[in-house]
Amino acid sequence: MVFSGIVEGTGKITKVSKLENLTKISIETPQNFSDRIKIGASVCVDGVCLTVSSINENVLSFDIIVETLNVTTFRNIKENDIVNLERSMRLGDEIGGHLLSGHISATVQIMNIEKPKNNHIIRFSTDSEILRYVFPKGYIALNGVSLTVGEVEKSNNSFSVYLIPETLRLTNLSNKVIGDRINLEVETQTKNMVDTMLQINKESIHG
Repeated sequence: MVFSGIVEGTGKITKVSKLENLTKISIETPQNFSDRIKIGASVCVDGVCLTVSSINENVLSFDIIVETLNVTTFRNIKENDIVNLERSMRLGDEIGGHLLSGHISATVQIMNIEKPKNNHIIRFSTDSEILRYVFPKGYIALNGVSLTVGEVEKSNNSFSVYLIPETLRLTNLSNKVIGDRINLEVETQTKNMVDTMLQINKESIHG
């Protein structure tokens, strides 16, 4: 399944059940969001591709396995948290952002937020292994939101994004504060190109 990075709305976590190596969550979704969703369907929740395990009117439930918990913000998820939601794309749907797999590359931490007039700028800290895939004007996804990278600062392993009012209105990024962690998915083609170039350089050095 693939997603476009255009969040359709936000939902509220209504229940969290933590079991051994498994967490079950229920999400109250926006009106009409669940209309064309069936059990077994894929939904992008804060950037993570999850499979619907049960449906009760507008409440969707999901099972999150330990591997997903270890690499995403879901390890700290709690009731009343607000999450971004997007249904999987169908054949013929417009790609408003860029293609996402829903497989998280890492979590990044908010290190600074600036709010000059008519702007909302968030700077994130990460590590050099992830930053190698992040370029100015390139695509990334943060909590499932397709965004264009602003500046990249290699001296402190950070990058920034600029959020427009519509993104703030439709997503949970408007509620985030310094210190919060966010799910990051790097753009697949960028990652493949960087990895290919690194492999070519490695082979040329070692003959």
